[in-house]
Amino acid sequence: MSDTQRVRTSVMVPDTASGCDFVVVANRLPVDRDTSSPDPQWRTSPGGLVTALQPVMQAQAGAWIGWAGTPDEDIDPFDIDGMHLVPLRLSADEIELYYEGFSNATLWPLFHDVIVPPEFHRAWWDAYIRVNRRFAEAAADVAARGATVWVHDYQLMLVPEMLRALRPDVSIGFFNHIPFPPWEIFAQLPWRTRILRGLLGADLIGFQRPTDASNFRRCVRMNFGWTTKANAIRVPEDPEVGTAEHVAEAKAFPISIDTSALDALSHDPAIVARAAQIRAELGDPEVLILGVDRLDYTKGIRHRLKAYGELLADGLIDREKVTLVQIATPSRERIDQYQHIRTEVELAVGRINGEFSDLGYQPLHYFHQSYPRDEMTALYLAADIMLVTSLRDGMNLVAKEYVACRPSGTGVLVLSEFTGAADQLTQAVMVNPHDISGLKAGIVRAVTMDEKEQRRRMRAMRRKLQGDDVQTWSRRFLQDLHALDSDKGISSWEKTA
Repeated sequence: MSDTQRVRTSVMVPDTASGCDFVVVANRLPVDRDTSSPDPQWRTSPGGLVTALQPVMQAQAGAWIGWAGTPDEDIDPFDIDGMHLVPLRLSADEIELYYEGFSNATLWPLFHDVIVPPEFHRAWWDAYIRVNRRFAEAAADVAARGATVWVHDYQLMLVPEMLRALRPDVSIGFFNHIPFPPWEIFAQLPWRTRILRGLLGADLIGFQRPTDASNFRRCVRMNFGWTTKANAIRVPEDPEVGTAEHVAEAKAFPISIDTSALDALSHDPAIVARAAQIRAELGDPEVLILGVDRLDYTKGIRHRLKAYGELLADGLIDREKVTLVQIATPSRERIDQYQHIRTEVELAVGRINGEFSDLGYQPLHYFHQSYPRDEMTALYLAADIMLVTSLRDGMNLVAKEYVACRPSGTGVLVLSEFTGAADQLTQAVMVNPHDISGLKAGIVRAVTMDEKEQRRRMRAMRRKLQGDDVQTWSRRFLQDLHALDSDKGISSWEKTA
C-alpha cells in the first residue's frame, strides 16, 4: 500500500481518570502570545469558537489540541482560563506543505468554487497525511475512555477516520467551517476518496449550510456508489485502516457569534465615544460605508471597489457625502494568489482616490491591518452601511457582528447571497457580487433607505441573532452528537428506514 495513511498505530486506551472527557482538535490553539513585555504571556484569543467551547471545556475537564503558531517550537502542555492546551510542533517545511500548500492552495480554492485554480502536488498531500496523523495520535493519547472529540475544519479532514481506527471507543464530531463543493468540483481532487473516508470517520459531520451537507452526501454517493437516507450514511468497515462499520450523519449547523458580548460592547461609553471620534476623523460624512474582510480572493473586495468607483463616476452617490472605509486584514501573504489580490486591491484603491479625491475629501480609506475587538466594535457602530460581497463564504461572521453592534436599530447590511449568513439574515439587502450593476443598485438602495425601513430590517435580524448565538450552535451540535452516541444500539439508518 502506497498510501501512508493506512499504517495503523496502537494507542493505549486510557481510563477516565487519566484522560480528558472533551477534546477539541483544531489547526490552531485558542491563544495568542503577547510579546510586549520581557516575559511573554499567553492570552486567550477573542474568537467565537473559543467563546462557544470554553464553558464546555471548563465543565468537562476539556483539552484543546493545536499548533501554537510558531514553527519548529516544542511547547509543553499548559493550562489557561480553565482550558488544558496541548501544543503540537509543526516544522517550517510542514507549514509550507501542509498548511500553505495543501490546505490553502489546494483545498481552500477547490472548496470556494475554484475562484482561482487549485494546485495538486503529491508532496503537499503526503505532508497533509503526516500532520493529520500527528493530530489524531495526540487526540487518541489525550482522550479519556468514551470521550467526546470535536475536530474542526478543512486542515484536519483525515483526523476522524485516523482517530476512529486508534480509538473506536470515543465519540467523534467534525465541523467544516468553509463551504463544501458540489461533486462536479470536488471530483477534481486526486485524493477525493481518502478525504471522504477521513470525514466519514466521524459520527456527526457538521456544515454551515444545508446545501453544503447535501453536496457532501452527494459526493459520497457519486464516489462510492453508496446510498444515503435523509442525513444518514452507512459507512462500511475498512479492514486496511481498521475501522468497523458505522453510521455517520451529515447535516447543517450554522455557526453564529457571541451576540450578548458584542451587544454589551456596543453600549460601552468609551466605545460609543470612539465611534463618534472615528466619524469626526473621517470628516463627519453623511453616510459612512464599511467593509471588513481578510484580504482573500473569496471576499469580493475587487468587485466592491469596482462598483463603488462606478457609482462615484456615474454621480449616483454624492461623493461629498459618502465615504467608504475598507479594512483588509493581512492573510496568507506568502501564497502567490494572496500577493496578487493585494496588488490588485491596492491599485484599485489608488485609482479611486486619485480620480475622485480633492483637498478636502477622500472617498476611500484603506487599511491593510488588523484591529482589536473594541476598535472593530467602534467601527461597526460608526458605519451606516456594511458591505459584505463575498463570492463564496461558509458563513461570514462579520455580517452578524455588524448586526449585533447596532443597538440603535439603524444601519443597513448589504449582503452577498453566496454567504451562509444570507440564510439567516434575510432582511439584509441581498446582492450578487458578480453582477456589478446589481451590486451598485444594492449600494444605492442602502444609501437612500429611510430610517423606518432600516429599523424594521435591523430589528428582525437582531432578533434572529439573539435567539441563535454561538453558544446555541455548540450546544446543538454536541447534543446531536451525544444523541447519536446514546442511540448506537438503534442506528440513525434504522430509524429513517
